[in-house]
Amino acid sequence: MPSLSLRINLDPEGRIGPGKIELLEQIAAFGSISAAARGMEMSYKHAWDLVEDMNRVFGKPLVAAQTGGRKGGGAQLTAVGLAVVSRFRAIERAAASAAAVHMQALQAEIDAG
Repeated sequence: MPSLSLRINLDPEGRIGPGKIELLEQIAAFGSISAAARGMEMSYKHAWDLVEDMNRVFGKPLVAAQTGGRKGGGAQLTAVGLAVVSRFRAIERAAASAAAVHMQALQAEIDAG
């Protein structure tokens, strides 16, 4: 069955898609940018750059990070970060639902060979 992948272009010059949303979800799950990066097989620097880009685009932090040290650092999503993930997933579900009949028709074309 065909699948739908969604990227949202944001004003003025940003975008958000499945990779950035997964990074936010991994940060929420692990409480750490570095653990999220490892789980996604990306460098910490790349993960941090993506977080900084999202913070810039939204004009406020999506992730609150505490620097490491003796007790270690950590990270958690802010209320805005949680809202962005929730809204993206809702948009994704709505798009998939709206496209379902067309996706099935595409698959039928493939199956008809």
